[in-house]
Amino acid sequence: MADLQALIKQGEGISVEFKECRHSLNRDVYETVCAFLNRHGGNLLLGVGDASTVTGVDLGHMEQIKKDFVTAINNPQKINPPAYLSIDEVEVGGKMILHIYVPESSQVHRCNGHIYDRNEDGDFDITDHTRPTGG
Repeated sequence: MADLQALIKQGEGISVEFKECRHSLNRDVYETVCAFLNRHGGNLLLGVGDASTVTGVDLGHMEQIKKDFVTAINNPQKINPPAYLSIDEVEVGGKMILHIYVPESSQVHRCNGHIYDRNEDGDFDITDHTRPTGG
């Protein structure tokens, strides 16, 4: 937990992203997962605002958020190839957050058919910025 508090204190960056997700998953959560998979991996913290404010995930919605995340992350229509990630419930400052560690992948992943990459503290659609190799 001390490690997560240090991550929150350091703020968002190339390998750390915060999403409030108090009652449901933000649509761009999957873009961040895709970008982390395609870059160097990272830590996604649900229940933390952009200004490193721990808002927490509403306890009445936590199980549904976890279920929705796992279902989508294993759906090749959403993330392709699918990624197998786990979600940890962690108490920080008296509030529950969800921590998702995303490892670096050896494959190129797409989210909804788009390739995302991570740069500083943002996710960028680089689908049209890739060049085919070969002649």
